[in-house]
Amino acid sequence: MSEQFRGIDRILDEALSMNLREFVQLIKNVIELFKKENGRVGNLKITGRLVEAHPRGEATVIGDIHGDMETLVQILKEHEIAEKIGLGKNSLLIFLGDYGDRGKMSPEVYYIVLKLKERYPKNVVLLRGNHEGPADLLASPHDLPSHLRWKFGEDWSKAYDKLRELWNWLYVCVLVNQRYIMLHGGVPVGAKSVDDLVFAHEKHPRESYLEETLWSDPEENLTGTLPSPRGAGKLFGEDITVNFLSILNANVVIRGHEPSEQGYKINHHGKVLTIFSRKGEPYNNSQAAYLQLNLSKKIENAYQLKSSLRFL
Repeated sequence: MSEQFRGIDRILDEALSMNLREFVQLIKNVIELFKKENGRVGNLKITGRLVEAHPRGEATVIGDIHGDMETLVQILKEHEIAEKIGLGKNSLLIFLGDYGDRGKMSPEVYYIVLKLKERYPKNVVLLRGNHEGPADLLASPHDLPSHLRWKFGEDWSKAYDKLRELWNWLYVCVLVNQRYIMLHGGVPVGAKSVDDLVFAHEKHPRESYLEETLWSDPEENLTGTLPSPRGAGKLFGEDITVNFLSILNANVVIRGHEPSEQGYKINHHGKVLTIFSRKGEPYNNSQAAYLQLNLSKKIENAYQLKSSLRFL
């Protein structure tokens, strides 16, 4: 077994055996990392809640996990991801959000993801999903508290309170100039400049940029927007996507948020790619998907990314 495999297995062993004190301390450590991340961080430029990545090197992009530790570990091992981000400064690991809820191994998933961030802070990017939303936009059902209670017992709320603090530090999106904008949910309809993403967390709830970025979904055969059946965010048409990409000088929106039978789907004539990296109940998709991207390769639409998709 390679050293990298042993490294992932060690993190897995730690996740399975962690106690409350260790978990809370890890969350605190990562919050402190986020507090220091501003300006140039490795090959990233960080401003507010926006991460800008240079169009070079490679990136592994993982969608919703929702407590599916088995699939997460399989992804990390399959392409020796920890080795790549540990040794290669031009290799990124990007999570699109939704780490917990829906899966009983949610605490363990959080531990693995946060441990990777702690070990490789310049190469791991953690985005905010709608299941890491602000207090007025919590997803429902929200069963993470139950998972923490089963794991840690009566003092579980200490871990939950720290995670809630962590969520406020997670990034909103990753921009790769002339290529991609990566986010969890959808396009903020009223956005007029990149600053509306940079400061989306500060403008909430006065402006809906954060809500829509976390909650919205693309819809076919629609011009403009409609209210979302989710109860937050909007359904948005291709015209909204085109305008948003033009503002950001990007060609494709890469997002998570929506379960897909094949693990991915393409909307708006190739302008939106959805990936979903969780398998099993309650979604019952036949496979999970993630992306192995060559960031230096310029693409015009999501159809050109089919060869970059990986399936489990």
